[in-house]
Amino acid sequence: MSYNERLQRIFQIYEEEGNPTPVAMRDVAAWAVKKRLWEPRPIDVIDILAEDMSRALREEYRTDKKGRRYRAKHAVRISRGGVQLTLWADMDRSSREHMQMAFAQRRQNIVGDCLHLKTDVDAYNDKNVAQPPLPLILDFSQDVAELLAGDGKSAA
Repeated sequence: MSYNERLQRIFQIYEEEGNPTPVAMRDVAAWAVKKRLWEPRPIDVIDILAEDMSRALREEYRTDKKGRRYRAKHAVRISRGGVQLTLWADMDRSSREHMQMAFAQRRQNIVGDCLHLKTDVDAYNDKNVAQPPLPLILDFSQDVAELLAGDGKSAA
């Protein structure tokens, strides 16, 4: 059983024991530790620092001459020798190839999220046929236009 599957099983046990949902994950985590269903994994300080740095770089923004706030650092996932790596670069100094791949991968992530959302909404609607179906619009053109019109700049 993978680590994620173990965590999913812990949540299932939480629900099976009649605990309330929706619930904050901190509450489930405290419950799981108290019930001794989870123990901390050994710490790899290099992995922790790398993850913290990645999170920090995702949150670094700059403002261009037109007043648009843009993300400064961009990542590309690659596989090298059977090992998956995430390579980071600064947009102002990166190659066109890196940025093209970074934007394509981010777009693909958004498409994947939309597919999962559509599947979830469709499954919910199919399970609740006595109620009007929840609508889902996946064309974001109007949303983006409204955000741009709100401040005249790119939304971050």
